[in-house]
Amino acid sequence: MRDKLSALQRIRSIANYQFGKGVGERLFPDDVRIVLSKRTGRIRHVYLDENRLATLRPPDGLFSLTITGAKRIMEGAESPRLWVKVQKEAAPFIAKGKSFFAKHVMDADDEIRPHEEVIVIDEENEVLAVGKAMLSGREMKAFKRGVAVRVRRGAAEVKKTCGDYGK
Repeated sequence: MRDKLSALQRIRSIANYQFGKGVGERLFPDDVRIVLSKRTGRIRHVYLDENRLATLRPPDGLFSLTITGAKRIMEGAESPRLWVKVQKEAAPFIAKGKSFFAKHVMDADDEIRPHEEVIVIDEENEVLAVGKAMLSGREMKAFKRGVAVRVRRGAAEVKKTCGDYGK
């Protein structure tokens, strides 16, 4: 029991550091299931029921989100971090998992740095995708050229492959 509590504290602390204060408790409730790597014994995946919320990346020790995890972060967030808002015209392509250019960005968190995990939202603040920022938040808004975000997973892909599960 003590190990579960310390692992839960650890993942919540990482989430608070990466996504902002208070996100850890919202993203990872008490009943999450933490899966360890068979090879190293370190935290690898975090599930809620049958839905994977996040994967802890070994190189940098930060989380890679799923669509379900991104939605949990955005639902109750008063001032969310690491988000990119895109134009309506680009939204269907992004939801299918396509990366997008800076010219499609309407707004973005100024604190985004290149290679950070970001949540892509549409004009109604619905989660479209998760991915890796290629530009800073300020660059995304200022530039009209260049890839802004390399999308890892789109919301439409999840529905197609997993039903309502955000695996």
